[in-house]
Amino acid sequence: MKKNMGLPDRIIRVVIATIAPVLYVTNVITGVFAILLLAISGVLLLTSLVRICPLYLPFGINTDKTNEH
Repeated sequence: MKKNMGLPDRIIRVVIATIAPVLYVTNVITGVFAILLLAISGVLLLTSLVRICPLYLPFGINTDKTNEH
């Protein structure tokens, strides 16, 4: 698969993905809501590491300027 995420997109995802664990550890969020946000954070972190966003594929979105068609 071709990578479709550029550096700014990946940085934003990592920043957002670090917010939920911090909120969970500081007991700002708890329960089902916390678990849901932690799962979403995990997905954001994973997609930023592999540089592929499956949701971008059907729409043809590519934020990686080094890998344009």
